[in-house]
Amino acid sequence: MDKTAKIYVAGHRGLVGSAVLRALQAQGYTNLVMATHQEVDLTRQEAVEAFFAQHQPDHVILSAAKVGGIQANNTYRGEFLYDNLMIEANVIHSAYQHGVKKLLFLGSSCIYPKLCPQPMSEDALLTGPLEPTNEPYAIAKIAGLKLCENYSRQYGVNYISAMPTNLYGINDNFDLANSHVLPALMRKFHEAKLEGQPSVTVWGTGTPLREFLYVDDLADALLFLMHNYDAAEFVNVGTGQEVSIKELATTIKAVVGFEGELVFDTAKPDGTPRKLQDTSKLEALGWKAKTSFKEGVEQTYRWFVENYEHIRGKE
Repeated sequence: MDKTAKIYVAGHRGLVGSAVLRALQAQGYTNLVMATHQEVDLTRQEAVEAFFAQHQPDHVILSAAKVGGIQANNTYRGEFLYDNLMIEANVIHSAYQHGVKKLLFLGSSCIYPKLCPQPMSEDALLTGPLEPTNEPYAIAKIAGLKLCENYSRQYGVNYISAMPTNLYGINDNFDLANSHVLPALMRKFHEAKLEGQPSVTVWGTGTPLREFLYVDDLADALLFLMHNYDAAEFVNVGTGQEVSIKELATTIKAVVGFEGELVFDTAKPDGTPRKLQDTSKLEALGWKAKTSFKEGVEQTYRWFVENYEHIRGKE
């Protein structure tokens, strides 16, 4: 991407989009196009087409999506399917209509089958049933990556897709009901510390293994792919390393400085025992994550404390 190229970051206020924006600005890109949901509703085809006609971006990074944790995914099933299908279909098709040189679509590791062999490699897609709780979101994301793949095959465009693992970091959603496990635990420990609570309870046994990627590392990987990858097939983005839920909770507890007890409610479900992505394809291209898990948690918590009164999820 030329430094003067016009780049549209869709979803620039979210966890991923804001990290992409930071990375672009750090690398000297200044011709950036952004729009809030109020300025352009990406679920409306007419609004998206008018936006592309007006701005004519050279490149698009599509990180806009309706996202949430297990509870949100399972509660708003119709919304998660409809909104995400509309966003990606409208943006990808308008990019094609207006001659966008390159587009990058963001997926999610939930696209893989529930009982996927570990670590999950790209060729495991569509080899088995999905996890029922987030099936609508997963189907929407699969449709998005297939749109990119097939627009590339039919029209000869350069539309690529990246599938990140579990993300966390600056500008995350800390809503206790609808956020993911890491930000939810960070807020729980922080507020337990402020209130002098004797303990914090974590669901399950603490034994499931998860992979976590610091969002600024993801942004670095996405810009790397924009420069170095042009194939229609999607690419996993992760660390290739696992952390148990117990290790996750213990690390956050230490970083926050909560001195009470950590309790595991073993009557509550554990979820999938293991969920690790195979990142060998991306590593073979020359990219690896740089931020250690503890370092990423420390940086996230520092930002969380500084922005506590205005974090997403406190409204």
